[in-house]
Amino acid sequence: MKEFCKKLSAVLKTIFGYGIMICLFAGGLTFFGYVAALIIGGDTAAAICTFLYKTVIPVIIYLSVIMVLLGLVAMYLNGEKALTPEKKESKKHEGEM
Repeated sequence: MKEFCKKLSAVLKTIFGYGIMICLFAGGLTFFGYVAALIIGGDTAAAICTFLYKTVIPVIIYLSVIMVLLGLVAMYLNGEKALTPEKKESKKHEGEM
């Protein structure tokens, strides 16, 4: 069972990596869309901005949320505890008691 979880975790991490890369790339493309709208101006610019805001950005947000969930599931299956605080023993200096 543990070996299956490790293999599934590796697959999910790969999907997570590519998905987050796509989200970041799409977010960068929206920046260029807004710059193009700024240069064009007028009603066309308003249409471009409305299209980006109402259709593209919600898809990017949903996709990124799903990818983060997949990343957390992959970490859980792999046994990693990234979101848990660890207690570290504080080492005292020689001058402290």
